[in-house]
Amino acid sequence: MKNHIFSAFILVLLLAGCDASNKDHKTSSPTNYDMVILNGRVMDPETNFDGVRNVGIKDGKIAVITEKEIKGTKTIDATGLVVAPGFIDTHFHAVDRFATKLAVTDGITTGMDLEAGATRVGDWYAEKDKQGWQVNYGTTTGLASTRILIHDPEVPVDEPLDFSNTTSYVDKAAKDGTPGWAVTRSNIEQMNAIMKLMDEDLRQGAIGIGSSSAYMQMGLSSYEQFEAQKLAARYGRVTSVHTRFHLNTETPTEAPIGLDEVLVNAMLLDAPLLLAHDNDYGWWENEEKLKLARAKGYNVWGEYYPFAAASTIISAEFLKPEIWEKVNGYKYEETIYDPGADKFLSKQEFLDKSRANPGYVIIMHIPPRKEWMKYWLTIPHMVVASDAMRGADKNGKLLPYDADPTQYAGHPRTVSSFSTTLAMGREQGVPLMFTLSQLSYWTAKHLGDTGLEAMQQRGRLQVGKVADITLFDPETVAPSATYKAGEHGLPSKGIPYVIVNGTIVVDNHQVLDVRPGQAIRFPVEKKGRFQPIDINKWINEHTIMTHSVADMDDTGAGAILN
Repeated sequence: MKNHIFSAFILVLLLAGCDASNKDHKTSSPTNYDMVILNGRVMDPETNFDGVRNVGIKDGKIAVITEKEIKGTKTIDATGLVVAPGFIDTHFHAVDRFATKLAVTDGITTGMDLEAGATRVGDWYAEKDKQGWQVNYGTTTGLASTRILIHDPEVPVDEPLDFSNTTSYVDKAAKDGTPGWAVTRSNIEQMNAIMKLMDEDLRQGAIGIGSSSAYMQMGLSSYEQFEAQKLAARYGRVTSVHTRFHLNTETPTEAPIGLDEVLVNAMLLDAPLLLAHDNDYGWWENEEKLKLARAKGYNVWGEYYPFAAASTIISAEFLKPEIWEKVNGYKYEETIYDPGADKFLSKQEFLDKSRANPGYVIIMHIPPRKEWMKYWLTIPHMVVASDAMRGADKNGKLLPYDADPTQYAGHPRTVSSFSTTLAMGREQGVPLMFTLSQLSYWTAKHLGDTGLEAMQQRGRLQVGKVADITLFDPETVAPSATYKAGEHGLPSKGIPYVIVNGTIVVDNHQVLDVRPGQAIRFPVEKKGRFQPIDINKWINEHTIMTHSVADMDDTGAGAILN
C-alpha cells in the first residue's frame, strides 16, 4: 500500500513539472534575468496556455514563465497587455531598412521574403549579417529575378537582387521593349542555367524557391514551374508561389487553376507548398484543397493580408487591358491608385506610366475582397503575411532609415497588416488564440516541419524558445495607416513593445536603432543537388521504345530544345 502511495506521489510531481507554461519553470537564478516582463497575459498558441504570468529572459531565450516574483536588469510592466510570440511574416518585401522600421511597429519580429526571394543568396545573407537588421531575416531563391540574369543578359547585374532593387532592373530589362524574364520561354539550356543558379542558392541556405508566376504568365512554362518545384523538393524545402492566374476571376484562367498547377506538383513530389496571398475569387476552393491535402499528410498552406486593395509593380501582366478590363471587368479610373500622385489613374495615364516606369509600385482596389475578409480571419492554417512593400517615397525612391513615416508612399499593409488583423478579429469575435496562430504559430509550424530549425524555436511562448515577443493591448490595438497621402506609413496603435532575440526593438512605442535580428536559413551544404534536365534521357528511361527527341516535330519536346 505504501509503495502505491509513494508511486502516486511521484507521478503527481512528474505531471506538475510537465506543464512548463503555467507552472514555475526556470533555467537560471530568479534575480539574474536580462529582462523580465511582469503581470502580462501570456498566450501560447501551440499549447493554448492563457494566463497572467511573469516572464524572464536570459541570453536571448525565455528562461522562466512563473507566477512568482522575479527581477531582471530591464523590467517591462505588461499589466493589461498580451505577451505573445513575435509575429512572423513570410511575404516581406520590406527588405530595406526604412520599410523594416515601419513593419516592426506592427509587431513583426521575423520578416522573410518567400515570394520574390533573392539571387546570390549567400551574398545576400552576408550583406544582412554585416549591416545588422532590426528583425530576423530570410529569403528564398527567386525564380523571376534569376530569370532576369538569363533572359535579359543586356542588363548587367553585379549585386544580389531582392525587392529593394529589382524594380530598377525590371525597368532596364523593359527598355528594349522585351522584358525577357517575363515573356520569354526557356529552352532546356536556359532552364538548366536557371536551375543551376537556384541550386547554388539552396546550397547556400535559401529557405526554398519563390515563384512569382503571375508576373511571367507568358514566359514561364508549366514544365519550368515543375522543374523549379522539383529542385526545391530535392532539399525538402518550400516553394512559395504567387500563382499564374492571380487576380483572374473568369474561366479559362480563373485563379484556382493556378493553385491546381502547383498543388499537383507539390503532392506528386511530396514537397512543401505555400500559396502566396490567397486573396482571389475562388479562395474558398483553394483553402478546401489545401485542407484536404493536409489531411493526407502534405505540408501545404496559404496566406492572406487583411486589405481589400492590393499592390504591385505597374507593369504586372494581370494589369494589362486584355486581363484587367476584358477578363475582370475593372475600370482603371476606379481601381488603379497611384500612391505617389495620390490619385486614381485613367487608362491612358496607366499605360503611359507603365511604359515609362515599369517598376513603379501602384495600388489596386478590388471590390469583392471587402466581403471576403471576415472569413479569412476564421480559416485554420490560413496565415497572415503582409506583402509589405519597399520603403519608397512619392517618386518611387527608397527612403533613408531616418526618414519620417509620413514620407512613405505605398500600401498601408506594410505597417499595419498584423494590427489590422487583431482589430478585425476583435470586432468579429474571433478567439484571440486563433488569431495568434494565424500571426505566428502556424507559419512557424509549417516552416519548422521543413526542417528549418530557426522556425522550430519561434512562434511559441514557451520556456527554452527564442525570445521573439510582441506585447499589445488587445482592447486598443489597431492600424493608424490609411490610403490617404501622408498616412500610408503611420505606426500602429496598441503595440508598445517588440522584442527580437531578447533585445527590445520597440520600447514604449519608440523604435530603437538596434539590430538584433538573426538569419533564418538552412545550413550551408558542401555540395549542391543540381541534376541537369535531359529530356532524351527521360524518354529513354521511361518508354518501352527508344526515340530521339530530335525526331519529334515542333509540337513535341523538340520544340522546347529550339
